[in-house]
Amino acid sequence: MKTQRILRNTFISVAVLLALTQLLTAASFITFDAPGAVNGTFPSSINPTGTITGYFNDENFVSHGFVRAQNGTIITFDVPGAVNGTFPNAINSAGVVTGIFGDENFLAHGFIRAQNGGITTFDVPEATGGFFFLSGINPVGTIVGSLFDENFLQTGFVRAQAGNIITIDIPSAVNGSQAVAINPRGVIAGTYTDADFVSHGFLQASNGALTTFDPPAPGFMEPFAPFSFGPLLSITPQGVIAGTYFEPIPGNPFGGNFRVFVRATDGTFTTFDAATYEPCCIWSFPSGINSAGTITGSFNDGFTINHGFVRTSNGSITTFDVPGAGTGFNQGTAPLGITPEGVIMGLCIDANYGYHGFLRFP
Repeated sequence: MKTQRILRNTFISVAVLLALTQLLTAASFITFDAPGAVNGTFPSSINPTGTITGYFNDENFVSHGFVRAQNGTIITFDVPGAVNGTFPNAINSAGVVTGIFGDENFLAHGFIRAQNGGITTFDVPEATGGFFFLSGINPVGTIVGSLFDENFLQTGFVRAQAGNIITIDIPSAVNGSQAVAINPRGVIAGTYTDADFVSHGFLQASNGALTTFDPPAPGFMEPFAPFSFGPLLSITPQGVIAGTYFEPIPGNPFGGNFRVFVRATDGTFTTFDAATYEPCCIWSFPSGINSAGTITGSFNDGFTINHGFVRTSNGSITTFDVPGAGTGFNQGTAPLGITPEGVIMGLCIDANYGYHGFLRFP
């Protein structure tokens, strides 16, 4: 009997230890809303220190910008003249925010907001009708984005810290290009579409040198995709790229899978799926990669519900849902960025289609 009691107590102790270990190693979550956010909070970017920017909609569905500090303090702001909304798109390590705003004529203009709140506005001359969007800003203030020309064809561009803007010239980009991400070294990652409407990837070094690449065949690049949130291409300070490619299903002209690729600095590829599921389709969307090679993103399951994932550099994948995330059509959890320490920022869509920001702490 004494031996049985010892064994039983040992088993209980082991069970308690395992439970405590799981509790201590489990990720924690917080959700947040910007003050005055009646119709949704939409975070767009997180910088290496954990400062977040994005926008929120008030009771009249007018959009305003916000900056959320690491301690949770939120500052809201509007660009002067932003009658039809302020939309921050990216934030760099210095806390400088860039984005677009809409004037009284619904024309778009760019803005840069310094950490002290000072705002500079700018236009992209070749953007016909003011149609352009911004995708990223690096530590020195170089901004990348894409404009629509007079033929409504997309072209990637770069705006230097001094203000001069140049378009990215890719000889094979007959049907457009997009500049999607930029790293601290000034290396730009994006996509372009050739004469056959097949999309490919490109890298442009700070000196303008171009490298083009394709994900593993069969497949083609996807900077954006249905039921995804935010750009699907990101780059580390070292130049490692995480992105999405579409892999058609043989014999099915309309079916296929959205899969994740990782392109190493030597040009080699690794591919993976965040999860496999029934009744159909693999739709995995990476939205951020940090300097350690940890990738976050979302996957849309067979019932069109969004879930989050995080994949470490050794290939280990963990899936997760934000507490309170909805389980209806296109509701759920959509990560949008990750810090060097592995803190994940994203969008939580609840059961009433309320939009909130979230943070996941490893």
